[in-house]
Amino acid sequence: MVQPMSPVPTTAVPALVVDNLRKTYGNGVEALKGISLTVQQGDFFALLGPNGAGKSTLLKCMLGLTPHEGEAHVLGLSSSTESFRIRDRVGYMPEMDSYLADLTAVELCTYAGELSGLPRNEAMQRAHAALYYAGLEEKRYLKVEGYSTGMKQRVKLAQALVHDPELLFLDEPTNGLDPRAREEMLELIVELPERRGCSIILSTHLLPDVDRICDRVVIMHKGTLRFYGTIEELRRGPVDAAATVFDAEVKAGPEEAAFVAALERAGCKVEREPPRKLVVTLPAGEEAALLFREARAAGAQIRHLEPNQVSLEKAFLRVVDTDEAAA
Repeated sequence: MVQPMSPVPTTAVPALVVDNLRKTYGNGVEALKGISLTVQQGDFFALLGPNGAGKSTLLKCMLGLTPHEGEAHVLGLSSSTESFRIRDRVGYMPEMDSYLADLTAVELCTYAGELSGLPRNEAMQRAHAALYYAGLEEKRYLKVEGYSTGMKQRVKLAQALVHDPELLFLDEPTNGLDPRAREEMLELIVELPERRGCSIILSTHLLPDVDRICDRVVIMHKGTLRFYGTIEELRRGPVDAAATVFDAEVKAGPEEAAFVAALERAGCKVEREPPRKLVVTLPAGEEAALLFREARAAGAQIRHLEPNQVSLEKAFLRVVDTDEAAA
């Protein structure tokens, strides 16, 4: 079972500082519409959003791979003027396959290490180590073009790690993988901060991956930043942090309506969800005892009661739907 990773100790210099970042392509499409964001080192966060949200474009801008307007600094370095220094300290696993024809995995990872400034012998040694970590030690002398989808994802991870980066950008690392390969990839990712000492930025549209291994999340939609915070804050949404929310089920009958009315008079917010669930938000400072007190007074019978836990999917859709409504 994948567990959330322990954070890397924070440093004085943020991992990312983005200020009013904009990117418009030649066809007039605005991929990024004034993104501003600060991410500290040690944060393991997901860059979340549907396809076309601008996630990959944001990563490429931060790496200096595409020109942009606005400011972007990675580990204190400007993406506009110090992109080569950034790429010496950052590992990048791109979404699309990116390998040279006829190269074996060892040759590809060695070449990636040399591009990061490593001497050839050291680059080759690290290539073997990275491929071993990625589980490709027995396949490292085969040409990458003949690899399966899962093996290609692993070799992309290995080439991103070969120069021992401080920060790692993973763009859709589990894309196209079957359940077993996806689980294995997540296990590799979750071990990286402790074993390799690097911070992680995971770009994905797969909510289950985020829910299982990330602590913080950025949600992008149509080139805009819609949310940045912890997963707990995302689930809680606009509800007051002091409020307590319960899911309740009450025996059917006229007493149910009297119970709901009594809760509302007591300052509770009550929402109905099919088939028979009541989602009750208590006033600040109140506890579950209020529910039992009002149920007793109304003659209602509570059949089930538990703290409300909003799914990540529902919380994500709430953010995106807000964006759609404002459009």
